[in-house]
Amino acid sequence: MKLTYYPGCSLHSTAAEYDDSTGFVCRTLGVELAELNDWNCCGASCAHATNHFLAAALPMRNLILAEQAGHDVMAPCAACYNTLRATDHAVRWQDGQAMTINADLEEIMGAKYGATIQVRHPLEILSSREMLREISAKVVRPLKGLRLVAYYGCLLTRPKHVVAFDNSEHPTRMDNLLTALGAEVKRWSYKTDCCGGALALSRTDAVATLVAKLVTEAERAGAQAIVSACPLCQVNLDTRQTQVARPMPIFYFTELMGVAFGAAASGQWLQKHIIDPAPVLAALAKGE
Repeated sequence: MKLTYYPGCSLHSTAAEYDDSTGFVCRTLGVELAELNDWNCCGASCAHATNHFLAAALPMRNLILAEQAGHDVMAPCAACYNTLRATDHAVRWQDGQAMTINADLEEIMGAKYGATIQVRHPLEILSSREMLREISAKVVRPLKGLRLVAYYGCLLTRPKHVVAFDNSEHPTRMDNLLTALGAEVKRWSYKTDCCGGALALSRTDAVATLVAKLVTEAERAGAQAIVSACPLCQVNLDTRQTQVARPMPIFYFTELMGVAFGAAASGQWLQKHIIDPAPVLAALAKGE
């Protein structure tokens, strides 16, 4: 399988460990990634609040480039994924504004987006039934005894008619993937609650309250750690546990796949975390 890879701004900066672990996992499973040439920021964080043209034109330019590359595009950032999927959906359904901007870009770039490719999140690809069998076969260090909750956040599965590859209210695909790695995945009711990442700078107090709620409920469910599929959620949860008595480590699901696959670089990825995950994984190494 070959895919065009759209890292977005986060995976080339604050979420470098998500970028590295995603690349390792895909190479291990035979998924070939080719980074999109000359990609630009998709504008997910703020374009919609400042410029309506750019909010649609930025992701559409990336889709035009990806379509010219000839493969489906993988976007690991939930915000990028949501924005690219929403733009693709608008073109497919011939939304008036999207069609106007598509025509503008055709005049500027000499090409328009024809919606002949799919926008996909790595979790969607790596949690298919066939891939789960491949993943189980690659595990050399089972995550046996590691108690986790899967956190999807609010962008990965909503709105369901646009972006969802899983149940929008009760997604299970990350749960299934973590189970295939040998982990004990706990049930909880906060999988898709918002962590407040978009308000991290403007309403830090509100964000700290939301994060504390998620961590407290994860602990109440019996988890030792939370697993994320979004760089904005991960960094928000990892850095805003100011109201939590016992901070909890926040993993990317690809990092745990790397640990289970025996990746030599997994220690380097985890050194970037604010909440040290080493004690949790040390217990795993001892089989406790």
